[in-house]
Amino acid sequence: MHEQKHIVETVKTGIIESIRGTGEVVDAAIDTVSGTLVNTLKSTGAVGAALTGTVSDVLRGTILGTAHVGADIGAAAKGGVIGVIRSTREVGVEATESIGAGARAVVKSAAEVGGDLGSAARSAVEGSIAGAKEAGLRAEEAASAAASGAIKGAGEVSATAGEQVRRAVTGVIAGVKVVVKEPFRSEERKKR
Repeated sequence: MHEQKHIVETVKTGIIESIRGTGEVVDAAIDTVSGTLVNTLKSTGAVGAALTGTVSDVLRGTILGTAHVGADIGAAAKGGVIGVIRSTREVGVEATESIGAGARAVVKSAAEVGGDLGSAARSAVEGSIAGAKEAGLRAEEAASAAASGAIKGAGEVSATAGEQVRRAVTGVIAGVKVVVKEPFRSEERKKR
């Protein structure tokens, strides 16, 4: 728990300083997220749940820091997901789960700071597409992972948020048809 809070606060401080220094949100998010994740993953060797937990913490810090300085949360969401893809490529771990965890964290953190969840989710999907193209991954798979993660995160906020985000991430985004995979629907049915 202490380590989680430490990562969130470290990233929040880093993003605040970077945005204040340059005024550029997307690049600040890319650099802060990828740098923090590469260093953390190399030092801890995190995989599986530890990896997705670290991704979530880093992106939460990114959104909280961006909101703190009154900058564009959507730009931070986009840059944050690009940063996740860059770091997973550099460290050599599979990106899809990390993309989904990142988009989920972006939406939940946007809700925490009173941001526009639909815009944050759509920006996370845009970031997944841009990052996938840059890394030579399939943009459709990355977009699907981001959209599914965003919807899952929004559903944890409220049913209304889930529907808002579903509408925002469905269809064609940045020239890519986004197909939402919905494992969370069957999970909800199992709980009943």
